[in-house]
Amino acid sequence: MVVFRIVSILLGYLFGLFPTGVLYGKAHNVDIRSKGSGNSGMTNSLRVLGWKAGVVVFFGDCLKAVAAMAIIWGVARTRYPDAVKLLELYAGFGAVLGHNFPFYMKFKGGKGIASSVGIVFAFDWRMVPICAILFFTSVVPTGFMSLGSLGILSGFFVQTIVFGQLGLLKIATQFFAGDLCACGDFDGTGILATPCKYQTSGNRNGEQISPGKKGKLNPYIIM
Repeated sequence: MVVFRIVSILLGYLFGLFPTGVLYGKAHNVDIRSKGSGNSGMTNSLRVLGWKAGVVVFFGDCLKAVAAMAIIWGVARTRYPDAVKLLELYAGFGAVLGHNFPFYMKFKGGKGIASSVGIVFAFDWRMVPICAILFFTSVVPTGFMSLGSLGILSGFFVQTIVFGQLGLLKIATQFFAGDLCACGDFDGTGILATPCKYQTSGNRNGEQISPGKKGKLNPYIIM
C-alpha cells in the first residue's frame, strides 16, 4: 500500500510536468515565462495572452490532475477498492506538485489553481459548486487569484470531512489502533473491509466480543 501511494504521487507529478501554458505561448511565439509574473500557469496566460489562452490553459492544467487520478482509479479499483479514492488524492496532489514545481524549469511553475479544480472534479463533482462559489467570492472583490486557490482548497477539505461524516464517500472506515479486534475484518491492506457500528459488549455475527471493548469509528481515512 505504501509503495502504491508513492507510485500515485510520482505518476501525478509526471502528469503535472506537462507545460500547457508554455506550449500554448510558444504556439503564438510568446514565452510567457518572460512576460507578466513569469508564471507558466493559467493566471499568467490569461494576463499575457488573453481570455482564450486562459480558457485553453485552464482546461489543459485541469486535465493533468483528472488524467492522473483516472489512471490510478483504473489500476487500483480492483486491487485496493476501499482505498482507491485516497490513492486518487495522492495522484491529484502529485499533479499539483508537478505543475507548481517542475524540475526542468528550476521548480518554478504555476500556482496550481486549475489543477486543484481538476482534483475536486475528479474526486467528487458534487463538491464543485461550493468550491466555485468560494473561488469567485474571493477573487472578484480582491482580484487575487491566490485567495481563490485557498478558497478552493478550503472548500474541498471541509467538504471531504463533511461527506465522509455523512457516508457519501466510498472510502472504507478505519478504527483507531487498539480497537481493531472489537469489530471488522481486514484484507491485509490496513483498510477495514467490513466496517461495523459501535459495540461495547455482546456478540456480532455470532462472535463473542469482550465487555467494555469499544469500536471507536473514524469516519474518514487518515492519510
